[in-house]
Amino acid sequence: MSEIKIPSNEEMKEKVIEGLRGIFDPELPVNIYDLGLIYDVACKTDEATKLKACTITMTLTSATCSMSEMIVELVRSLNMRIEFLETVEVNLVFDPPWGQDKMSDEAKLAMGLL
Repeated sequence: MSEIKIPSNEEMKEKVIEGLRGIFDPELPVNIYDLGLIYDVACKTDEATKLKACTITMTLTSATCSMSEMIVELVRSLNMRIEFLETVEVNLVFDPPWGQDKMSDEAKLAMGLL
């Protein structure tokens, strides 16, 4: 019988980033990670369950973004799609404000900015 391998905090962070790359801003052809909306992903291990809890600090392209609730809910629900991820906490911040400088080169290319 093989032992269950729970990912390290760093491995879980990579899995969460991969999951974030699967969430697209409905108004733009770019995922929220490459768009630069994710400022930080921090994962830790719950000592009782040995499962992971991750905190994602993110912003939106605008404080009045009409799709903000949907985007944040998709981020919060990552634990439903990633094995061993027990909880996801989202810290929504607007300082520093989002700008095109936060976008990856791939996102800029997709949006015709390069």
